[in-house]
Amino acid sequence: MSHPDIFQKELETAFGALLQASKLSQLIISSQDKGTITKDDFSPVTIADFAIQALLISTFKDAFPEDTFVGEEDAADLRANEALMSRVWDLLNTIAQDEDTQRGACKLPQTKDQMCDLIDQAGTSHPGGAGSGRVWVFDPIDGTKTYLRGELYAINIGLIVDGKQTLGVVGCPNLSLHHKGPLRNSDIDPEGKGCIVYAIKGHGAFARSLQSGSQDVKQLPKQPATRDLSFVTCTGLVDSALDGVHEVVAERLGVAFPGSDLVPWVLRWAAMALGIGNTTVWVYKRRDRFAKSWDHSGAMLLYEETGGKITDVHGKDIDLSAGRKLSANFGFVAAPVAAHDKVLQAVHDVLKEQGRDAFLQ
Repeated sequence: MSHPDIFQKELETAFGALLQASKLSQLIISSQDKGTITKDDFSPVTIADFAIQALLISTFKDAFPEDTFVGEEDAADLRANEALMSRVWDLLNTIAQDEDTQRGACKLPQTKDQMCDLIDQAGTSHPGGAGSGRVWVFDPIDGTKTYLRGELYAINIGLIVDGKQTLGVVGCPNLSLHHKGPLRNSDIDPEGKGCIVYAIKGHGAFARSLQSGSQDVKQLPKQPATRDLSFVTCTGLVDSALDGVHEVVAERLGVAFPGSDLVPWVLRWAAMALGIGNTTVWVYKRRDRFAKSWDHSGAMLLYEETGGKITDVHGKDIDLSAGRKLSANFGFVAAPVAAHDKVLQAVHDVLKEQGRDAFLQ
């Protein structure tokens, strides 16, 4: 089947860009030196993060010059380190003569300065609310920690229009479209094909192979109202999650924990859209910690379009107009619509019983 005949240019642009971005990421995945630096929040970033963000912005700016672009990275580290900048530039140019690049799958920057300017443009822009128009949000590699280990990661492209998710396209370069059962970071596609999961607001969610010319599009089914709950979470981010809460919530709900255990947030939303789990809860370790727009914008739409409901820990809708950080919300509670109230109540009950009422304020 095929998706509805809307957003055709946007989707074709995203599919081509994701194919080439995946090639870039895979080119250095086996390299001993991935050009890794550590950001102020102690999260790693590689030359692939910079190269893919430059590719995405260059491609989408060429296709949609009037739109706004938001990305995770800025180019300050590249401008301060000529050797690092050259490595990013060289990586981009490895696909310059690629057959898919030549046929227009992506648009590459023409100079190093342009590359840095494009990265900076998205690295300093902010999503907006009503009247802000079309804003593309990019996460060049979500799950850099797992990517560095040769495990699962994702590339996120989200289109927000006037502060609302409209389109979400997620590239999963090493996730099998046919994976069954709980998913772990190490469960890479044995066939090496990867997949794309995407959604159009009001028209459903779809999945297809990552490969060029793929025609195997399938519409993803809605979450069954009577299906048992199945968790998707992450047990390895001890610096992010409030300890001793998530497993207790799962126990209260009678759900196996951890279920699917994944570091990348984008991949968690994609996995739930694919039916690999249907519930996630996330209470941050600190009340002043907030999610980042590029980890969720567009990707959440995948799950919502398969019948999921997403709020924060307080039961509020996620406000994507808040800025680069989702500072109007705290944490996440996501479950099938029919079960969401029950899951949210379990979170509140556990926090109150543990004397952690401050996280509900």
